[in-house]
Amino acid sequence: MSAMVLAQDAANINSGLAAIGYGLGAIGPGIGVGLIWAAVINGTARQPEAQSKLMGIAWTTFVLVEVLALIGLVVYFIAGG
Repeated sequence: MSAMVLAQDAANINSGLAAIGYGLGAIGPGIGVGLIWAAVINGTARQPEAQSKLMGIAWTTFVLVEVLALIGLVVYFIAGG
């Protein structure tokens, strides 16, 4: 089989399976966001003067984790057709 046929077959995935795949793929970023903000709350409670530094790190990592969820959404639309 050529690469073109394999790519066309991959694009013809059932949309229901694509939705299940995206749902499973969104679990990781959801857990990641929860862990990020839990760590910020914990760190701020332990050392309040470090809040500004923790918030900067938290927003940066939050954006990186959310990019994974957006990539999953794009893949869902590609696979769902």
